Parts: sequence; C-alpha cells; structure tokens
Amino acid sequence: MTLSPRRRWLLFALALTAGVLNLVDRQIISVLKPTIATDLGWSDNDYGTLAAWFQGGAAVGFLAAGWIVDRLGAKWASAAGVAAWSVMAMTHGWATSFTQFVACRIGLGATESMGTPSGVKTIAALFPPHRRSLGFGLSNAMNSLGAILAPLAIPLVAAVWGWRAAFVAAGLLGLAWVLAWLAASRGVDFGDAPPALPGDVISTDKAFLREGRTWTIALAKVLSDATWWLMLFWMPDYFHRQFGLSGTDLGPPLALAYCGSAVGSLVAGFAANRMMGRGASADRTRKRLMLVSALCVVPVPLALHVTSYWPAVALLALALAGHQGFSTNLFGLIADVTPRYKVGRVTGFGAFCGNLGGAAISKISGLVLAAGLGYGPLFGFAAVSYLLALGWIQLTMPKIVLLEDTGV
Repeated sequence: MTLSPRRRWLLFALALTAGVLNLVDRQIISVLKPTIATDLGWSDNDYGTLAAWFQGGAAVGFLAAGWIVDRLGAKWASAAGVAAWSVMAMTHGWATSFTQFVACRIGLGATESMGTPSGVKTIAALFPPHRRSLGFGLSNAMNSLGAILAPLAIPLVAAVWGWRAAFVAAGLLGLAWVLAWLAASRGVDFGDAPPALPGDVISTDKAFLREGRTWTIALAKVLSDATWWLMLFWMPDYFHRQFGLSGTDLGPPLALAYCGSAVGSLVAGFAANRMMGRGASADRTRKRLMLVSALCVVPVPLALHVTSYWPAVALLALALAGHQGFSTNLFGLIADVTPRYKVGRVTGFGAFCGNLGGAAISKISGLVLAAGLGYGPLFGFAAVSYLLALGWIQLTMPKIVLLEDTGV
C-alpha cells in the first residue's frame, strides 16, 4: 500500500473518530441512567440486565465480526460497522418498554462489535510494527476522549431536548462519519486481503481457534475487559450512590476520571514505541508495561473509603489509566504475533471472550448491588483482575516473539 503521509494520517484520524463514536453511543445509557431509570421505573437489577444483554449481543456479534472484517477489509468493514451501530443507537430514541430497550441494546452491542476488529486491522495496515503501539495508544486515548466528552455533552443534550434526543443525535453523527470515511478512503488499497490460494483461505478460517496465542489473548481479554465494562456501565451509578451526584453534576467527575484512561493510553503507546525503537524485545516491552498498568488498578478499592468524590475520581482515573495501558499493549500483542490476514478474527474472538466477561460482571454487579453488598466485592475483583491476566499471558506465552510483517 502506497499512501502519502497526509492521506495516511487522515485515514488514521477518521479511524480514531470512529472509536470515539463507538464509545459515546454505548455510554449514553450509563450517563443518563438515573434520569431514564426514574422515567421508566427501572431497578438496579433491570439496569444490570440491560447491560448484560448489551454485552451478550456484543459477544455474539464478535464471533462474526472478525470474520466479516477480514472478508470485507478495513475500508468497507469500517463503513459498514459505523453505519449499522449508528442506526441501532437511534432506535433507542423510540423505545418505550423494557423489552424494546433489551432489543435495542442487543442490536447496538452486536453492531458495535465491528468497531474493535476493524480498528485494530486498520491500524495494523496503516503502520509498520514498531509504530503500531503508538497507533493503538492514540486510538485508546481517543476512545477515552469519547468517554470524557460523553458525560459533559450528553446531559446537556438531554436537558435541552430530552434523553431520547441524545440517542438520535449520536446516530446522526455516525452516519455523517460514514460519508467522510468513504470519501477519504476512495481508491485506497489497505493491503489486508487474505492469501491468494483458496486452500489457504479455507484453512485459516477456523485454524486460529487451535492456536495457543488465540487463547492466551482470549482469557486475558476476559479478565481485563470485565473491569473495563464494570467501570463503563456502573461508574456513574457509583458516584450517584456514594456521593449523591446525578445529571450534569456527574459530568466533571466522570470526565476527569476518563482523562486518566486517555493519559494511560498515550503513556503506554509512547513508552512501547520508545522501548521497541531503542531495541527492546516485544516480550520485555509488552510484559513490563502490562505489569506497571496492572499495578495502577490495585488501589481501586480505596475509593470506597474516601469522604469526598475528588479522591475517588483520582483513584478511578488511575485504574482507568491502568486499563488502557494494559489494553494498548494487549492489542499490540495481537498485532505482534498474528499474521495480518488473521488479525480481524483473532481480535474479534478475543473481544467476544472479553464481552462474555463484561456480560457476566454486568449481571453480577446488578445482583450484588440489589443484595445490598455494595461495590466492595466488585472493586476487589477489579484490583486483581489485570495481575491475573498478566499471569495467564506469562504462563501460556513465556516469550513473545515478534512476527515479521510479511502479510502472511
């Protein structure tokens, strides 16, 4: 693929923007949870059920998403994915019953599953191996920008036009993105087609499930993504329950907490880029940065023992920074050890497993809170989840060996 630097960075910028839209669309319901729950009479268990259905829809979607992305290629997969999830986001604006909301959440989860494998595949195609960590770091940071902007912008839209308008507005932004992407990628060959021989194509469809690296990534995603989804879906409720915040009052604490995730992404991406650029091995780079990231999450239970919400914001920001640092290097690990034409499938399957973990923690959270146990057990799990994930990686992949960027 021959691209001018300007075109390459334009496409990368649009890919980053797609990640922002993906996160904003899924976060609307959590930011507006107190308002929507009051309006529609939802309980904590109801909200946990909705979150679990979303994760379940995403998990099932990821089983097909990786294959679809590898078949369509980064260009068309990105356009199809953003268009589909934007339409599903808009449908929330007309849902009135709990059953209708369940259907909307399943549909949104299933269509948003295109985002992760298409994003990873696009970055893997746009950048050489030693620069991909920086690309993934910037990508995760921009996704965090969506998490920062959402609690600031969504309550304002809801305050002026109602909570239903927030879903519709987000969907319209996504459809505008699709037009911009198709214009910018016109005539571009991303070089991510599968091998030319039909026998090779057929053999790679399911062979990746028999490869140890796939399962290394899969369980690491289960453990790390569970904590991410716990924070994403339940952090607004935590601030509401612990400190009585709701509506626009939630905006600044949530935005500042998610600033931590942006910082974690950028620091991890730049650090990995610098270490590998100076000759450090992929094994040393990934595992050291993952360990530092995992340790950042360990203090999160202390957020239950502070008397004001700003120290809690700082602890949650540190935990989110740890998650994104870990995630940046986990995505880098996928690109390090996976042939390019399999990246979509391996990423999709890993995300499928991660969303199973997210679905489980979402439902468990609702049950734990409904039982009056509070956030203690949930934050306790979060504190050790990344160390467990890194332990699994070390056990099953004692040495990470960088796959040469041959395209096969």
